Amino acid sequence: MIIGITGVLVDDQSKALKFYTEVLGFLVKHDIPMGNPEGDRWLTLVSPERPDGVELLLEPNRNPISSAFQQGLMEQGLPATIFTVEDTQAEYDRLVALGVEFTMPPTDIGPAIIAVFKDTCGNLINLTQYKSG
Repeated sequence: MIIGITGVLVDDQSKALKFYTEVLGFLVKHDIPMGNPEGDRWLTLVSPERPDGVELLLEPNRNPISSAFQQGLMEQGLPATIFTVEDTQAEYDRLVALGVEFTMPPTDIGPAIIAVFKDTCGNLINLTQYKSG
């Protein structure tokens, strides 16, 4: 058994697609219209480093429970997901130069260096660089 797809709730799929591809650098794996009046899509992305790896579903938060959950995470300052990186500081510098808003700069927490940013679609995202050893 493997983890095939994980998701992040977004308040606007088109805006999320633009941010996650043009700013973060993910690639579209699937973009399939769901056929509903709202225009929702089955929209998954992958890392260019692992194009056959885990897919990230950009899932509409249209359901009131989903919306409340997403809002609650943001209000509590809790990231919706974690992306691992080789160098948190370098990724932080790259994203800041692209206008990404961080709520936590690179911070050494012992076994890892983390940073947290806003994804422009209602979420906080954690970047984590695990230390060797």
